[in-house]
Order: sequence, then C-alpha cells, then structure tokens
Amino acid sequence: MKSLSSIRLLYAIAAAYDGLLGLAFILAAPQIYDRCGITPPNHWGYIHFTAGILVIFGWMFLSIALRPVENRGLVIYGVLLKVCYVATVGWHQLHGGVPHLWIWFAAADAVFLALFIWTMGWLKAAASGAVK
Repeated sequence: MKSLSSIRLLYAIAAAYDGLLGLAFILAAPQIYDRCGITPPNHWGYIHFTAGILVIFGWMFLSIALRPVENRGLVIYGVLLKVCYVATVGWHQLHGGVPHLWIWFAAADAVFLALFIWTMGWLKAAASGAVK
C-alpha cells in the first residue's frame, strides 16, 4: 500500500462496497432479510435510513479515491464509521449474538478499518512532500 494508485484502488473498492451495499438495502431490504432469515425491524425506515448513510459514505470514499491527498481529511470519518460498526456488532455478538450476515460485514469493515488507518500516515506524508 505504498503507492497512490494502491490507495486510490482501496478507496474505490470501499466506495463500491458501501455504496452498492447501501443501494441494495434501499431497494431490496425485505428480500435480503427474508433470504437471510433475519427478523426485520418494526419499520423499514430504520434500514432505509442506515442504507442511505452507507450510500453517502460510499460517495465520500469515491471522493477520497479520486483525490486522496487533497481529501485525506475525510479518511478519519471512514475510520470512525468502521469503528462504530465493528464495535456495535462485536458488542452485540458478545451479549447475545447477531445474525451471521452482520458478522461478515463487520469482518470486512475491520479489514477496511486497518487499511484506512494505514493510509492515513502515507497520505499525511504525501501532503507534506515526504512521499514522491
């Protein structure tokens, strides 16, 4: 992950992952829940709102992919998103369990989290001119 092109690719993948996941839950949440055997919440608005936030973060990750050095200040928000999700799923898994689907998403987010933290130092160095 030492080159700008690798960082661009990482954030493009993150943009597609979160953006498409959000769109899938906006467009087909009942079908996803049914297919995965997950009991839905008492109102689909909870899912649609959360899915919309994922689309917004996907857009943000695309902004980082397109201009990583200039948009490096946005990376912390991606880190916080991933910390929030991984911690939430982890907490609830330890205190009663969660559907396996959420655990798979948390595992993916943990990988993104580690990579985002890794890129923060490189982007800071690139902005200061220490990386060419």
